[in-house]
Amino acid sequence: MDSTWGIFAIIVIYLVGMVAVGIYFMRRNKSTGDYYLGGRKLGPIVTAMSAEASDMSSWLLMGLPGVAYLTGVADAAWTAIGLAVGTYFNWLIVAKRLRRYSVIAGNAITIPEFFSNRYRDKSNILVAVSAVFIVIFFIPYTASGFAACGKLFSTLFDVPYFTAMAVSAVIIVAYTVLGGFSAASTTDLIQSIVMTLALICVVLFGISTVGGTGLVLEQAGELPGYLSLTSIYSGGGASEYGAIKIASTFAWGLGYFGMPHILLRFMAIRNEGEIRLSRRIASIWVVISMSVAIFIGILGYSLSKGGMIETLEGTDSEKLIIVIAALMSKSGILGIVIAGLIMSGILACTMSTADSQLLAASSSISENLLKDVFHLRISEKASLIAARTTVLLIAVLGVILAVDPNSSVFGIVSFAWAGFGAVFGPVMLLALFWKRSNRYGAIVSMLSGGIMIFVWKYMVRPMGGAWDIYELLPAFLVAIVLNAAVSLATPAPEAEILEEFEQAAK
Repeated sequence: MDSTWGIFAIIVIYLVGMVAVGIYFMRRNKSTGDYYLGGRKLGPIVTAMSAEASDMSSWLLMGLPGVAYLTGVADAAWTAIGLAVGTYFNWLIVAKRLRRYSVIAGNAITIPEFFSNRYRDKSNILVAVSAVFIVIFFIPYTASGFAACGKLFSTLFDVPYFTAMAVSAVIIVAYTVLGGFSAASTTDLIQSIVMTLALICVVLFGISTVGGTGLVLEQAGELPGYLSLTSIYSGGGASEYGAIKIASTFAWGLGYFGMPHILLRFMAIRNEGEIRLSRRIASIWVVISMSVAIFIGILGYSLSKGGMIETLEGTDSEKLIIVIAALMSKSGILGIVIAGLIMSGILACTMSTADSQLLAASSSISENLLKDVFHLRISEKASLIAARTTVLLIAVLGVILAVDPNSSVFGIVSFAWAGFGAVFGPVMLLALFWKRSNRYGAIVSMLSGGIMIFVWKYMVRPMGGAWDIYELLPAFLVAIVLNAAVSLATPAPEAEILEEFEQAAK
């Protein structure tokens, strides 16, 4: 059996299954509430795993191992620690309050709608600003996912990049357009399982091929700074990984408080009492999966040192798992099946994020801009058609942005993550936990957070040195300070708003 065609067959079976899920849920969507929020009927396991699968993207199986492979533990570990802490506290302090408050505040089904209802923003400025920023950051984010799929298949099957990318986009759009939120969440659960199995298979195969965990750690320990949390391996020696760099990398965790596609999962769980179970499942999975991904990077060094795989340099390090899967496929039919599973896992990472991004971005246009800002009066059936059409249009824009095979896949993820974290994170936290916050503070917070991302990224950070800080941290701090300052300098919220806040706080 030819290994390439065998892997292809496994992936095709997987993709057909995802589309079948979309067809199944298509018949169950009777309203936009069903399409965008699953009718608030998600169980705790689906909620937990769909939230984390939609969060991780192909960064988990490609980006994180690649960083660890090149520079050792520090950079990858501090990023993972920040994300793990952010995941836990997002579930601990945001999930339950948002689930309850989103129902109290007019049964909101999108994040912009929640903010608008929370602050009684009759001018719809909050909705408009929220929707615009969601589109700004989600369209290129989605494009990066399409590009990742295109690069995976074009490399693996030696087909033109655009063909591979376009076909991948069609599959993702198909089950998202058909099934909406329920389909995306259910496929995310399946994809999280596939991702987990892929990680386990790579580790077990790699360890058995190298000759044991002890040898892997021994060889990694021979490189200066490779296994340290305060230095990184670079240029044959160790470079200091100081406090500023640690704080900057750790700040990735702040992004969770502003991720629309993750926050929607909190709003969709069927019972707030089930959130504790979801939190435990999500937190444990995140810690284990990222730890294993980092270990795969270290394992990859031993495989290269032993001559089992080629030495990877620069961005090629992100192909580590693909290279290991190709090696595994040469070991017989079982190896081909497992390699196909691994490739499906990489695809799952990308698809689980792209589908959620498509839904969040389309809801901002079809629900928030068309209905709330432009006041179009349309029926539920017409609204569903508009929702599906919007998904298609956003996907087309994503494909156009991803046409260039040299387009960045992972750099844009870091930038978009910072954007969402700074624009929505401070507003979400103060909306949920500070009753004195008002719509003026929220509007200024969103605008300042979004603008600061661009300013710090392109004007301040290039100065280097102490200014070389991940843009999310300074933008988040500026946004939350201005939110508080403007709220205190402007009229206090009306009694009705304060009453709702107290009800949500019980």
